[in-house]
Amino acid sequence: MSVKPTRANPPNNPVLKALAPRWQALSEREQRLLILGAAVLVAALVWWLAWAPALRTLREAPAQQAALDAQWLQLKELQAQAQTLKQQPRITPPEALRALQNSSAELLGANAQLQIVGDRCTVTLKAVPAPAFANWLARVRTQARAVPVQAQLQRNAGTDKSSPGAATWSGSVVLSLPTP
Repeated sequence: MSVKPTRANPPNNPVLKALAPRWQALSEREQRLLILGAAVLVAALVWWLAWAPALRTLREAPAQQAALDAQWLQLKELQAQAQTLKQQPRITPPEALRALQNSSAELLGANAQLQIVGDRCTVTLKAVPAPAFANWLARVRTQARAVPVQAQLQRNAGTDKSSPGAATWSGSVVLSLPTP
């Protein structure tokens, strides 16, 4: 006994109703090719919209994790520095001024001039090597407890005579000194 295939009921969608006769008019080979093309198109869309972004995220995750870990370590170091500064005993304004003058004379020498007005100190720099400036700023922050509140610096390329090609800084830095 053989069963003849029956055609399915026509769809209720008007677009599909209009396309059904055209589909039936296609040969079986053409129908298979269209189904295969549609499957390839669906697979490409799934790849483009779902899989590719997920794989890209997985590929980039280790680098992002390393960057976040580095930022985390830097924040922990800054937190430790802040705790250390917070735990240091208070110093008097004359002690802060003396520490500022000593640090300036030792690290910057004749390349810096200090002008003190009230609880503010303006330091004018002339061709100060970058490493010396960084060390001075760190020392002033920890020993004199002075906080930079304003800086107007200009980078001078290759003007450091002790190490040719190195940059120096000129300009001014305003520091807030501790008050009693």
